[in-house]
Amino acid sequence: MGENVVRRAQELLISQGVLEGRAGSGTYVAEPRERVRVVRSSAREQPSGSPFRQDMKALCRQSDWESRTDAKVPAPAEIATRLGVAEGELCVRTTYEFLADGKPVQLSTSWEPYAVTGGTLVVLPEGGPHAGAGVVNRMAAIGVTISHAVEQPEPRHATAEEASLLGIQKAALVTHIRRTYYSADGRPVETADIVVPAAHCEIVYEIPINR
Repeated sequence: MGENVVRRAQELLISQGVLEGRAGSGTYVAEPRERVRVVRSSAREQPSGSPFRQDMKALCRQSDWESRTDAKVPAPAEIATRLGVAEGELCVRTTYEFLADGKPVQLSTSWEPYAVTGGTLVVLPEGGPHAGAGVVNRMAAIGVTISHAVEQPEPRHATAEEASLLGIQKAALVTHIRRTYYSADGRPVETADIVVPAAHCEIVYEIPINR
């Protein structure tokens, strides 16, 4: 049997949930997986830590994430526009792979202007005394108050790299969320591209009502 036939068969079985791919490891028989509910809401921001950890705790799931930070990365054109800075201005870029019960459920690439956090204890999102505390709490630690966030979700197909990291079929459906946090003076202080696999997660928006 040809290699191309085997690969197409694997991709089909992955799309049907029979097999799952694990980056850097191989392809395995998939265990039954319930869809993880991912809640998007300002009410999930807690002083004690990240919104993702709060979400997973509410679902009685073990949460974890892997990250990599690169400091002083020139902002590409689209990111510069979203942050309201000049193209090429230095930013801190952090990539994340979020896990629920040890399985990948979300990817994120975050960008913060180096001019905002450079020289402070929160310049590295996953380093220092405020590591893993989330954007709102970290910014508060340096006197920057986050007033609101804007999110733009849209469906698209996973890239080959995203599919490999998430253990899904290449070109499987994902929800891509462009999120930007704004300070009280209206300045964008962080923007991120969040990728959630449609087959494994459902996204719910919770809208607090102030009276």
